[in-house]
Amino acid sequence: MELRQLHYFVTLAEELHFGRAAARLHIVQPAVSQQLRRLEAELGVRLVDRSTRRVALTAAGQRFLPEARAVLAAAERARAAVAGPAPLRLGTSTGLGERLPRLLAELERRGRPVELVRIPGAGRLRQVATGALDAALIRGGAASARAGGLRLERVWTDALVIALPAAHPLAASSPVPLARLAALPLRLPARETNPPLADLVLDACRDAGFEPRRAPALEEQDMLAALAGGPPTWTVYYAAQAELVAAPGVAFRPPEPALSMPTFLALRPGVDDLLAACRAVA
Repeated sequence: MELRQLHYFVTLAEELHFGRAAARLHIVQPAVSQQLRRLEAELGVRLVDRSTRRVALTAAGQRFLPEARAVLAAAERARAAVAGPAPLRLGTSTGLGERLPRLLAELERRGRPVELVRIPGAGRLRQVATGALDAALIRGGAASARAGGLRLERVWTDALVIALPAAHPLAASSPVPLARLAALPLRLPARETNPPLADLVLDACRDAGFEPRRAPALEEQDMLAALAGGPPTWTVYYAAQAELVAAPGVAFRPPEPALSMPTFLALRPGVDDLLAACRAVA
């Protein structure tokens, strides 16, 4: 029995899908199947029921899963005893601005190595829940994190700013009344891409008395080019992100009323030093 086989089995048990397990392990799908068959052959039992439609643990697989996790945890403790602390696996978000390098510097000061992982918000929460990540920064994700039974701590709040063409008359205003943006199309990611941000901005527009016309959201460089040189449109940026953006022809202005987004840390046991570091740089 090899630790690799146990690792593959635990990952498959968490995903219940050979393709997703292989992707998470960064290997090809047949390798997962092959190692699982070898593990089952050695144990003399079937751990997983496979069919074209579903993957499920057998009764033996359900009994074996906590033991496999315990062996892997013991192996990790043994490795850490001689190799020092394992890197903290932290899921990150876009638009953190200077906070992320300050957070990394604070963790370095505390002697805590970090491995950054950039994946969508829902995936970050799922990977914290399964143990693939130790913690994740989640913007406005309180409801979804609590629904997953995760420990959640609020660490900071970010202001949002309006981005619009610098040549537009509204760029002379600071702050920019949201109601005066009604005539300009809004470039905003689809709700399924970023539900907290979409809900925050669209609700604020409705409170200001209008339903914004939508223009396609673009990647950052294309977005800035479109704002600077295309037909007048607007979008929102996190203020911390806007401070680092070099964008001639684009003006960043605070909105009226002000908009802000809370950031939470979803975390597993044993990473309270990360929580302390987040609060130190907030």
